Amino acid sequence: MEGVEAVGPGARGLLSGLRLDELLGELHERLGELMDTRDSLQGLLDAVMAVGAGLELDSTLRRIVAAAVNLVDARYGALGVLGETGGLARFVNVGIDEERRAVMGHLPEGRGLLGLLIEHPEPIRLADLTKHPASVGFPPNHPPMGSFLGVPVVIRDEVFGNLYLTEKRGGAEFTEDDEAVVRALASAASVAVENARLFERSRERERWLSAAAEVNERLLGGASQRESLDLIARRVLELTAADCVLILLAEGSTGELLRVGAATGELGERLTDVEVSALGPLIGEATAAQKPLLVGDLGSEAVGGRVADLLGPCVVVPLAGTGGVLVVAREKGAPPFPADRAPLLGSFAGQAAVALELAEKQRAQRLLDVLADRDRIAQDLHDHVIQRLYATGMSLQGTLRRIDDPEVRSRVHRSVEQLDQTVREIRTSIFDLQAVDDSTSLRRRMLDAVAEIGADHPVSPSVSMSGAVDTLVPAEIGEHALAVVREAVSNAVRHSGARVITVSVSAGDELVVEVADDGVGVGEPARRSGLDNLARRAAQCQGSSEIGPGPDGVGTRVRWRVPLG
Repeated sequence: MEGVEAVGPGARGLLSGLRLDELLGELHERLGELMDTRDSLQGLLDAVMAVGAGLELDSTLRRIVAAAVNLVDARYGALGVLGETGGLARFVNVGIDEERRAVMGHLPEGRGLLGLLIEHPEPIRLADLTKHPASVGFPPNHPPMGSFLGVPVVIRDEVFGNLYLTEKRGGAEFTEDDEAVVRALASAASVAVENARLFERSRERERWLSAAAEVNERLLGGASQRESLDLIARRVLELTAADCVLILLAEGSTGELLRVGAATGELGERLTDVEVSALGPLIGEATAAQKPLLVGDLGSEAVGGRVADLLGPCVVVPLAGTGGVLVVAREKGAPPFPADRAPLLGSFAGQAAVALELAEKQRAQRLLDVLADRDRIAQDLHDHVIQRLYATGMSLQGTLRRIDDPEVRSRVHRSVEQLDQTVREIRTSIFDLQAVDDSTSLRRRMLDAVAEIGADHPVSPSVSMSGAVDTLVPAEIGEHALAVVREAVSNAVRHSGARVITVSVSAGDELVVEVADDGVGVGEPARRSGLDNLARRAAQCQGSSEIGPGPDGVGTRVRWRVPLG
């Protein structure tokens, strides 16, 4: 062909060799890319397997971050978990040691570039994060960071948190392939996180059910209300990571005032004496709705000075059927309780309230059974024992006229007096058996005081009471009389060496307290000093006090009397 120089066989061979080298080089490059892709896919598969290897939420989150760091060869990585208010509730990081983290101060809260990813959950890839307009810099002692890759973790169309990766090793930037790999990991991680959350919720429900079963068992097993309330408060404190748990119970017939029935936690111990109105906006709303009420800050609600000053976020849970409420709170400035905690608290409180009501009915039934037994015993004592003793005493009194021996007559006379004293004591016991147990009554407090003093001594004082001691004696005089009984009986037990100690209390126009023993008499200065206090108490009540020999000149008799008119 004209104008075209023919190419010889040698030149054609050279050109073919060059093309073959190019093709082999390109093929080698493609094979390298395929190997890299295979390694990346294998790494991603290994990462997905590692992420889903456990069900503990905290360890799952840490495995996700570690896998992401290894996949894209980053120096630092973190996973920020979103809170209910929009900020970061949890921040899990890899690459920063504990010593460095301790001097960095508080963890990120979700502002600046991290906040941008929260507001716009789309992948972000930057060559230098410090040059981005949203960057707000680093806190003191924070390591320098340049390249950045952020990818959201989405669970069922809801953003759970964000993966943050910085400082790709070798000073390089994160690539599109890095972004694709991390997005794939985030998608797989969302399944692992959801499984871990379901497992965590299942275990938490199990813990709540176990606590409710323990409370029910204690209540229905006969534990006192105070013990049961303390147990409820302790278990709630443990299960909610709260700083304070209060159980407020209605007081009085109207139920408009709530008092603390149980309190736990350091803050709770400072609020044991508070009173709260049941008609206030917070407690009133919770009891009216009969469901738990979440409050971001108790100080913003009209609850009460000291309560509002100490407590911050709280959950108020009504105790159905009792008129009371369960208050679970954290200190000022603490994060609020998660919304999913309220149903668990409501279910637990409902079960506890039912158990409290059943236990109260059981206690009432047991009290009725005890009172029925007391009535039967009192009737038997009155109809049989007292009558026989009375008949025996009458018989002995009739026999006295026929006894010529003075010594025998004196002994029989003392026996008759002892029978009379026994009858009076039995009548006192009958009265106590027929009365509903009231630890605040003067009669009961005197009996308890005598029993307490004589508990560790071989001599057990006998007590008899006559007249309406609980209704006729004013409170102020009653306190003096109780102190007199304690002082006189204590002196007789400790100093007299007596074999017999008797206590008699009568109320009519005047209150008379008499304590007699058959001991050594008044002599020791310590005993005399103690008994002198009785005279001062009598003078304060416009009464009198006498201390002298006991019956037949033996021992000591203390007689304390004050007018009741």
